[in-house]
Amino acid sequence: MRILHTMLRVGDLPRSIDFYTRVLGMKLLRTKDNPEYKYTLAYLGFSSNPEQAELELTYNYGVEKYELGTAYGHLALEVADAYQACEAVKAQGGNVTREAGPVKGGTTVIAFVKDPDGYMVELIQSGTA
Repeated sequence: MRILHTMLRVGDLPRSIDFYTRVLGMKLLRTKDNPEYKYTLAYLGFSSNPEQAELELTYNYGVEKYELGTAYGHLALEVADAYQACEAVKAQGGNVTREAGPVKGGTTVIAFVKDPDGYMVELIQSGTA
């Protein structure tokens, strides 16, 4: 078995695609529109399957906002330099909610970014875990 993708429901698909591609540097891998069932899918990632798991963004026609619930935690992305990644995210208009620094009680350098729908994305600096 292997992880294929993680799905997030989004309220504005172009806005979310812009965030994940322009702000976080992913590539738009493919889209699939299904008018009969009123949804559109967009698959993003740094590479496509089978090299890496993908992020599936699902837009259900007419739904502009979702309640995230208390079970969702975050997506995690490895970055070479979390401090630099935060600066790059801010320069692109992204929302850094926790600046880069060591995790409480440890040495792993992390940061958190919030996407346009409120989903949290953790940036984990490689080589610090």
